[in-house]
Amino acid sequence: MTNARDGMRLWILGLLLFLPACAGQEGPSASDTPPATISASVSLSPTTGNSTQGTLTLTEEAGGVRVAGQITGLSPGEHGIHVHETGDCSAPDASSAGDHYNPATTHHGGPEATPHHVGDLGNITADTNGTAQIDKVFPALALQGARSVLGRSVVVHAEKDDLSSQPSGASGARVACGVITLK
Repeated sequence: MTNARDGMRLWILGLLLFLPACAGQEGPSASDTPPATISASVSLSPTTGNSTQGTLTLTEEAGGVRVAGQITGLSPGEHGIHVHETGDCSAPDASSAGDHYNPATTHHGGPEATPHHVGDLGNITADTNGTAQIDKVFPALALQGARSVLGRSVVVHAEKDDLSSQPSGASGARVACGVITLK
């Protein structure tokens, strides 16, 4: 008799724990729906004396932020590209964008190096027509939270980033700048 009574008590206890969890549910809960994709865009404009321009899309993914787009008006070869501290491209040379975005105050490096600035995106390569394509996921970037790059700027440089010189990779003058804005 004790076993039957204990079994019934366990069954009732299980039912009492199960019912509140089911109460009021008429389908998937809000937590079952995937989060909305966050996207941002950058319209790159040339600095004084340059013709570099382009458009980039930044999309948050599970592995980081995908940066995709096309940049024109470059000299053929490699060019450094970085996220800079501020969303201000008003200075003729884009110096108003500040330094590379570096919230952890680490050393400059390539995007695969440890450590590197959050804003270190490495290099893009322009073809003989001066056009560069980019489509890469950067794990260090975010469009929300503590490392968010929203409201900051993307700067394209005249030279190749050597991925090691401090503090900015010796990538030369700023030839284009654009602010990262929510789509």
